Amino acid sequence: MLKQVTSLKYLGTIITSDGRCNNEIRSRIGHAKSVFNQMRNFLCNKHVSLQTRKRVVQTYVKSVMCYGCEVWTINKRIQSQLEAAEMWFLRRMMKVSWTAKVSNKIILQMANETRTLINEIRKRQSNFFGHILRKGQIEHTVITGKISGKRDRGRQREKILDSLANWLGERSITEMINKARDRNGWRYMTANVCRQGT
Repeated sequence: MLKQVTSLKYLGTIITSDGRCNNEIRSRIGHAKSVFNQMRNFLCNKHVSLQTRKRVVQTYVKSVMCYGCEVWTINKRIQSQLEAAEMWFLRRMMKVSWTAKVSNKIILQMANETRTLINEIRKRQSNFFGHILRKGQIEHTVITGKISGKRDRGRQREKILDSLANWLGERSITEMINKARDRNGWRYMTANVCRQGT
């Protein structure tokens, strides 16, 4: 007999019974900060160029945080948490205390950096879903299928396809799915949105 649980960790990813990814994203941020702290002596060493340290964070720290991000549904609250984590890494590398009244804009200017994390995640999601939508197998049915029955009252939860369509500037999910069938066109559209920094 199988036991019903509210959450389960499978292949390093937390799967919850309600299908939300909030716990997984918070867990990923925590793991990334733990990895950063393990490498703190190097990442906060001013004798190493900031450019090198940023590349190490991109390679080792952000890759831990973005594990499995292809299936995240990112709302404004989650986006704020991810962007706060991105700034957390920069502030510690530059040894700027959280009590210091230095805005994120100034930190980014000092580091000669821009916010790229959300765009990186969105790009990975668009590549992943473009592949699935072109493949047209069971994964396509799972993503685009509808569940019969009445919807709950009140504001509905944002679906991952809604989130992706909003980022790409598409009004219709059907139109977005049709565009995904053209691999080169899909890549061009994704790259164009990333360049615009939306």
